Amino acid sequence: MFAAIAMALVVQATPEAQVAAVLDQLDAASRAADAEAYFALYTPDARFVGTDAGEHWTIGELRAYATPFFNQGRGWSYPATERHITIAPIECRCIAWFEEQLTNESYGRTRGSGMMRLTDDGWKIEQYVLSLAVPNDLASPIARIIKTYEAAKDAPVS
Repeated sequence: MFAAIAMALVVQATPEAQVAAVLDQLDAASRAADAEAYFALYTPDARFVGTDAGEHWTIGELRAYATPFFNQGRGWSYPATERHITIAPIECRCIAWFEEQLTNESYGRTRGSGMMRLTDDGWKIEQYVLSLAVPNDLASPIARIIKTYEAAKDAPVS
């Protein structure tokens, strides 16, 4: 009976509410280190772009990275504090774009953005981009630090 009520609520929910629910499930699954639930929210050909310049992963690469952490019961949490969702025009209603402000214990305020596609199994994440929210007044000094770091990392060892 409860399953039928829950399904009726999902069917009646707006596309925006359904997309928001998937994003909330993403945070809950990652916080619980539940790899099965977490990766079920992505399409098979999804991309994940992380905060490091080298983090441009297929879903398989993200799974390979995250599974050892999840297996140890170590997940991560980025709950949304604000969210904006746009659904494709009425002709389709099968694509959604989102942008959300997140908070994280280590990184503080961050941003998540991406795109979802409506599939036969509901809304699935096609692309997720996690980025640091750098105040404009700090952007130049931080960019200099990154340039110095990358130059030192790429410099030949003598």
